[in-house]
Amino acid sequence: MKQTGGLAAVTSDSSAPLDPRQALEQLGSLMLREHSMDTLLQRVVDLTKVVMPGNPEASLLLMVGDKPTTAVFTGRLAMDCDEIQYGSGHGPCLHAARTGKLTDVPDTRSDDRWRDYMTVAAQRGALSSISVPLPMAEGMTGALNIYARVPHAFDDDAKTAAQKFVPYAAVAVANMHAYDDARAMADNLQR
Repeated sequence: MKQTGGLAAVTSDSSAPLDPRQALEQLGSLMLREHSMDTLLQRVVDLTKVVMPGNPEASLLLMVGDKPTTAVFTGRLAMDCDEIQYGSGHGPCLHAARTGKLTDVPDTRSDDRWRDYMTVAAQRGALSSISVPLPMAEGMTGALNIYARVPHAFDDDAKTAAQKFVPYAAVAVANMHAYDDARAMADNLQR
């Protein structure tokens, strides 16, 4: 572990991903008053990157109404794949956010859904992905997107880990929203 900006940052130099329980413990130990929404969300995707197999890149999509934005990401591959989907209006991360269902793409080179997206994603180097819905406040949805450079990167254990990790992350994000609201109310009362 190395220390960065007051956070214990986990780096994984080996091919073995970090144990998801360790990632959950790290999220659980974050002090909300010490973080902005951006730093909290960045921590979620950074931990996702080291938890999941396949040397992935991760991003977190937030969708207010039907307007998607990538709040944070770990690398250019994740950002590019998100933007391709936003441009076409469809793809696995948008599907997960809209439907609330985990969306698994075992191999972008052979998946028949969203063909235009799959072709470009494969060309950019994203050969498999999972998008896990992230339930948020009313009027807002999201998805944690994990893009791997190898096909079939996410077995049942990896999908289970992501499904356990994401609800915890959603609670952390909801708590951060509540904290921000309370802080704003206190500031208004003080004025």
